[in-house]
Amino acid sequence: MEKNVKWKENNMSEDNKKASLDFLSYKEINKARNFHESFPQYSRTPLVNLDNLAKRLEVGGIYLKDESYRFGLNAFKVLGGSFAIAQYLAKKLGKDISKLPFEKLISDEVRNKLGEITFFTATDGNHGRGVAWTANQLKQKSVVYMPKGSSQIRLENIRKEGAKASITDLNYDDAVRLANRDAKKCNGVMVQDTAWEGYEEIPTWIMQGYGTMALEAFDQLKEYKVERPTHIFIQAGVGSLAGAVQGFFASVYDNCPTTVVVEADEAACLYKSALASDGKPRFVSGDMPTIMAGLACGEPNTISFEILKSYSRYFVSCPDWVAADGMRILGNPLKKDKKVISGESGAVTAGLLSAIMSREEYKELREELKLDRQSKILLFSTEGDTDPEHYRKVVWNGKNPSIDL
Repeated sequence: MEKNVKWKENNMSEDNKKASLDFLSYKEINKARNFHESFPQYSRTPLVNLDNLAKRLEVGGIYLKDESYRFGLNAFKVLGGSFAIAQYLAKKLGKDISKLPFEKLISDEVRNKLGEITFFTATDGNHGRGVAWTANQLKQKSVVYMPKGSSQIRLENIRKEGAKASITDLNYDDAVRLANRDAKKCNGVMVQDTAWEGYEEIPTWIMQGYGTMALEAFDQLKEYKVERPTHIFIQAGVGSLAGAVQGFFASVYDNCPTTVVVEADEAACLYKSALASDGKPRFVSGDMPTIMAGLACGEPNTISFEILKSYSRYFVSCPDWVAADGMRILGNPLKKDKKVISGESGAVTAGLLSAIMSREEYKELREELKLDRQSKILLFSTEGDTDPEHYRKVVWNGKNPSIDL
């Protein structure tokens, strides 16, 4: 029997105790974008106008940020890891990040001052590849741990960047703990977007790095004559990306768009937190089997959790067929809409929007969200086909079919 989408309106926020957005303001995020613009590989990723899909779903507009073009790494994650590493090095050198563009950071002069550094992280694939790539560019070392069940091709892509990488027999959150223990043993540097007490500076920098993507989308929407989206659908694992996107757009708009935070049902820690409604995070443990590997995280980032509970409107738990539908929809576009190759974690928001607008069982959610012909909806496809074999199984062979088949 097919699982259903579940949702909960956010009742966790206390109006007089909203989380500060200062570190995700336009000014602060612009610093991150300026750093990323210093990379020779930098170019803005496309914001795709899915006009015909919007007409079919009877909404005013669908605008999707396609991160499969990011730095040739097929995912957005490098934005966070690279900026956090740069900020760490800037602090170590006693300099402001604005004085350390990429070309300066990779210089022999800087490396001689810093000595040899090993960066540690845990990942389902995309974050680890970004950290490994950045360390490789800086002529430094990296060690990457992956949770059990991780894709072999994602492991090999990380190793190609010079990292010492392996798939563990642990779930994601335990792999994070392993990486942190090993980093401490050899005086390495932990680069993780999961935050906990005593480990918040680097996750904060990672969230700011993710903000580059949000700031690009903010500018690109205006180029489409959209001054403000009515809705933002954003996926969440530990919630760092969701918190960064939510925080930035809450900062730049007086009237924040309705934000829907989307999780895999097997790892829906934020949705479970919303159900509890006491303002405290809930954890999910165990193996968390889902095709959405990038969202298979059971412990929320403590920093982003405060932002999401303060500003987000809805939390949604999605089974795998939602992501699979999104992959097929984006990969087989209507008429003149641009094709988007979107991986499992990247496509879940598109699949969810389609389900909400086309299925009678989600009419209540459609009405609660006030999705109609006036709605201008912003989505983020956070990865391409980072596991090409699985992508083909879903898009070509119909793996994880929806209820309509």
